[in-house]
Amino acid sequence: MARRKMKTTRPKQERAILVSSTPKRGRLLWNPQDSLDELAELARTAGAKVLDRVSQRVPKPTQEYVGKGKLEEIKRLCEELDVDTVICDDELTPTQQRNLENALAYSGGHAERKVIDRTALILDVFASRARTREGRLQVELAQQEYLLPRLAGQWSHLDRLRGGAGGGAGGGIGTRGPGETQIETDRRLVRGGIQKLKKDLENVRRHRRLHRSKRTSNGIPVVSLVGYTNAGKSTLLNRMTRAGVRAENLMFSTLDPVTRRIQLPSGNPVLLTDTVGFIHKLPTSLIAAFRATLEEISESTLVLHVVDVTHRNAPEQVTVVESILDDMGMNGVPTVMALNKADLLTQSANGHMDNLPDIASGPADAVLISALKGEGIDDLLKKIESRLALDGAVHSDAFLAPSRA
Repeated sequence: MARRKMKTTRPKQERAILVSSTPKRGRLLWNPQDSLDELAELARTAGAKVLDRVSQRVPKPTQEYVGKGKLEEIKRLCEELDVDTVICDDELTPTQQRNLENALAYSGGHAERKVIDRTALILDVFASRARTREGRLQVELAQQEYLLPRLAGQWSHLDRLRGGAGGGAGGGIGTRGPGETQIETDRRLVRGGIQKLKKDLENVRRHRRLHRSKRTSNGIPVVSLVGYTNAGKSTLLNRMTRAGVRAENLMFSTLDPVTRRIQLPSGNPVLLTDTVGFIHKLPTSLIAAFRATLEEISESTLVLHVVDVTHRNAPEQVTVVESILDDMGMNGVPTVMALNKADLLTQSANGHMDNLPDIASGPADAVLISALKGEGIDDLLKKIESRLALDGAVHSDAFLAPSRA
């Protein structure tokens, strides 16, 4: 008797291509191909299968994100590869997104091919990673604020209705009013949702402030782990505290802050806090939504900046993190840099690391470590303690035994 084949309930994996458009003039911090590599990793984290990528340097921004010739090339690729999702490496304006969706629609116009931008992709990854109520509130707020200016695009089918009816400039009878009414209704609902989310998050901020004030009154220094996503912050936290925090080779594997108490070599306690990772072109809506979480960094005694020293874009990643910290007003906080993943570096005969990037030789307070293997952790703790002592955050009490004379 032939066995019946079981039907899978897993959703179909989205087939995607990546698109990048960068200005011809001006210096770029990030190489477009490296930025697309990162976008591909984000897409993989979100569960998509990346089939191809397209990039273009343009003289100035266009209403379709890319030039007309490149747009035709993208459309041909979509048809040939049976692509159902196009992911752009920047935040699209509502007009750009609508124009791309119209231009890349399936032949026959029976359905729209999905067009999303880098911001929407990051929000999707954040949504899949949020575990706590606070994390979900923050992601939902960022999603709602991203959605609000794009609501008009949800009613683009009315434009087709008007065109089909031959209604001229005024539009067909019965099409214009209901569409505008529905858009206003949706906007009102979204604005109401945003206000409620902000109120809920303000309660979270108030709760966090109470906890921080208690920690401050105890006089225990707070060390905040910061770094580019996937630099190894959670692995380092687990190594130093046995916190058991989820650590995977995926972007934004943890979103929710975790604080643990550790002891420095002298026995003095400090609180070590892990926070959300940063990324190139991090959406401003996310930074605003995660303000309650990021305030943990802004009120820390010392910043421990974790860097994936093996990444070819390590210097650019450091620049991104430092730029975000500057925007948060953190440029005056003492910093120690942990150059992570030293176990993946090669060592020459004279004991020096051959492929150490330039960033490693810059900061005076930098320590080469491997959070995975535990190498250099003792040196890192000593460096943290010496920096805290230098800034008066910790002190050591010397006890002298009474003389026997």
